[in-house]
Amino acid sequence: MKMKFAPSLMCMDLMRVQEQVSILNQRCDLYHVDIMDGHFVKNLSLSVDFVKGLRQITNLPIDCHLMVTNPEQYIDPLIKAGADSISLHAETISGQAFRLFNKIRQADCKCGVVLNPETSLETVKPYLNYLDLLTFMTVDPGFAGQDFITETMKSINEAARWKERNAYSYILAVDGACNKNTFSRLADAGTECFIVGSSGLFNLDEDLNIAYDTMMQDFRQSLDTDK
Repeated sequence: MKMKFAPSLMCMDLMRVQEQVSILNQRCDLYHVDIMDGHFVKNLSLSVDFVKGLRQITNLPIDCHLMVTNPEQYIDPLIKAGADSISLHAETISGQAFRLFNKIRQADCKCGVVLNPETSLETVKPYLNYLDLLTFMTVDPGFAGQDFITETMKSINEAARWKERNAYSYILAVDGACNKNTFSRLADAGTECFIVGSSGLFNLDEDLNIAYDTMMQDFRQSLDTDK
């Protein structure tokens, strides 16, 4: 499977959205849009209106990562705004997971689930067959630029084994500190989609074309070195 790269747009230069999206439209595989409510995480980030505007300037898939306490309130507005997939935090959907998945699926939108670093993979085992995307946070959610939490590697490895053993169809993604220092470890563990932010992409160069080339060079070199 070809590795996918999803820029985390909360890390882009928000004064240059149209310029940077026009560059990324030619380079990346999908977009990762963090939506925060200031409650589930102590931060505010992008919004439904941002997704609506992004949809007007890209044909690439948009995955919306809901770091919110009440995800059900965001599903209909995001579908209307043009989201292609909606990723819900496992910590927020207990008691309503299947209902929310069905709601998303009925709108021809893809379903994703995100796990915090300390959340056990066993938590999501009952509904892995429902998922199109399974994302592991390798930093605490809410803020960019944090250090990689190595304890998450065990769960990523396990999710890759479960996928192969049970023929699940989810894409295995990682969100947090995906960069030249972690690319090879994550790829070896079974990661299929790298959500890249400040350290992996946007801070590599002010010119986003150069930054993207640098990221891909870092990725290839890290895999070659690993061999």
